[in-house]
Amino acid sequence: MNNLDWTLVRSFLAVVEGGSLSTAAKNIGATQPTLSRHIRELETALGVILFTRSARGLEPTSPALGLIEDARAMGAAAEALNLKAQGRSQQLLGSVRITASVIVANLMLPPIVAALRQAEPSIQFEIVASDTNQNLLRRDADIAIRMADPTQNALIARKLGETPIGLFATKAYFDRRGRVASKADLQRHDLIGLDRGDFLIRAFSAYDIDLAREQFAFRTDDGMLTWNLLLAGAGIGVGQVILARRHPELEQVDSGIALNPLPVWLVMSEEVRTNARIRRVADFLTTALGEVLRG
Repeated sequence: MNNLDWTLVRSFLAVVEGGSLSTAAKNIGATQPTLSRHIRELETALGVILFTRSARGLEPTSPALGLIEDARAMGAAAEALNLKAQGRSQQLLGSVRITASVIVANLMLPPIVAALRQAEPSIQFEIVASDTNQNLLRRDADIAIRMADPTQNALIARKLGETPIGLFATKAYFDRRGRVASKADLQRHDLIGLDRGDFLIRAFSAYDIDLAREQFAFRTDDGMLTWNLLLAGAGIGVGQVILARRHPELEQVDSGIALNPLPVWLVMSEEVRTNARIRRVADFLTTALGEVLRG
């Protein structure tokens, strides 16, 4: 084959990484029959068998294993080409994909993107609410709002500020259970913590408060559920001070525990810095979120 079709290679990589046609189809938004046809076409073009079936799914054959790194390099080149093409786009027309933490996406972004939509009615917004960092270099998103320092190379990062965090509960909860007068008092209260993460356990440990996972009355890794449990008076949990100020029914714990503020970064790929549409959204978010962080 003189010209290898990237579409076939993309399907091959999806099956390798997914381990099955169903998973691969879900990951790239294709159908199983289409992926199956692509694999057959690629096998015919290359003259090799690429997969065998096993109890674990589709297993790459030896020839397929030898092609994986080259296929990934081809994919990286295709993604780089797409990014550069996006970077040259100067029209304020089309979609911009934004990813942010569950809390930021739900409680900070809506009024901001609503105002931006009024100013730029030709831009559509795709918003991914996720506490998992999306890969901007692979165009999982155009812009990311992150609560941690960026680690990927070839990214443009703007630090928008910091958001202080603290321990809160409703006044009704404290009226019922008593206020927290000391660090030791926390252990007799209903605490809202993480299910799999150990952030709070480590944070309390820094203040000589030893807590086991089982001592948290409520455990969840969903940021919005944590926030709603807090507002419902379920117990004491961590919240952003900026957001807590919007709720007069919340009361901050004053027990000598000072949790480190979270940095807030706006991040985008280096290759889209010249895209007028994405730059417009990034600039608007920078200004608006900066104002929110300044209170």
